[in-house]
Amino acid sequence: MRKTWGILVLTITCALLSINTWAKDNAVILLYHHVSNITPKVTSVSPDTFREHMQYLADHHQVLTLKEVIETLQNKQPLPDKAVVITFDDGYENIYDNAHPILKEFSFPYTIFINPPLIGNVSYQLDWQQVKLMANEGASFANHGSQHTHMLTKDDSESDESWLQRSMQDIENAETLLKDNLGYSLKYFAYPYGEFDSKLKARLSSRGYISFAQHSGAIASYSDFSALPRYPSAGIYSNIKSLKVKLNSLAMPVDTIYPSDPKIELPSYDQDLLFNVKTEDLRPQQINCFQNGQALNKSLEGNTVSVVIRPINNPGRHRVNCTAPSISEKGRFYWFSQPFFMPTAEGKWLD
Repeated sequence: MRKTWGILVLTITCALLSINTWAKDNAVILLYHHVSNITPKVTSVSPDTFREHMQYLADHHQVLTLKEVIETLQNKQPLPDKAVVITFDDGYENIYDNAHPILKEFSFPYTIFINPPLIGNVSYQLDWQQVKLMANEGASFANHGSQHTHMLTKDDSESDESWLQRSMQDIENAETLLKDNLGYSLKYFAYPYGEFDSKLKARLSSRGYISFAQHSGAIASYSDFSALPRYPSAGIYSNIKSLKVKLNSLAMPVDTIYPSDPKIELPSYDQDLLFNVKTEDLRPQQINCFQNGQALNKSLEGNTVSVVIRPINNPGRHRVNCTAPSISEKGRFYWFSQPFFMPTAEGKWLD
């Protein structure tokens, strides 16, 4: 018998809007790490493939700064249709060597989330001279913490509050270094490895930060600005055919999530996923959900969809992706991704 505790409920609500309103209250953020032929394939895209991506964006999308997109959505103002933001996590030197010349050629703005104490102090990282040159040529820089560590790691004797204070000090120190070296503070933070929990999200929001994760999906004015999704675009996700679908996706209007905390624990996590759809721009019977690439069984009662999630019983990062075709925007899909993070039995987090 399946467990009934911990049921995840997504309440999806929105008013009926025009076609243009749906499209313009929407943007996609791409996530890259390495642009290189000699770095780990799982987080890398080759320079040739990266150029292919940029050419497609030039032909079919409008690339905007992260700041412009965030502020426009927060102010509930319209964006250009098919707006895209380009981001990188980690200040790898190959971004300067291989990605920056291509981005400069296309006149595309982009944002790199860096660990400021590592800049100029680790051989494979950018140095501050490179950072400042890139900043003068279309790049902006934001916070990825002081060290690239698993933020959810707690010391054995550490309370939740002590852990939160230590984590925020790490982030605030990095923000200070960014401002000292670049003259501005965006207060944008990207979770290392995309890992977060409800407590960390809330603390960052209370300090005025906008935060970014690594699960999939577009963003809109109704998105959770304490854990905005971004589409990984390297490794197995770099294929331009599948990337086109994501670039044209729409943010599924999610109002309430239960449970709100994606952090889960061993020995197993066994639950159903329920969400209540209240928008006329998608048909609940057309919603499909996937876990690790495998389709999940679902049932429908009115506007309530019940999805049977396969038990999660191994440490690491997991996610359930749900999509449904838009009625008004032919060929485009609403997309929602729910991440789950599970540590080892010893409380460690996997790279």
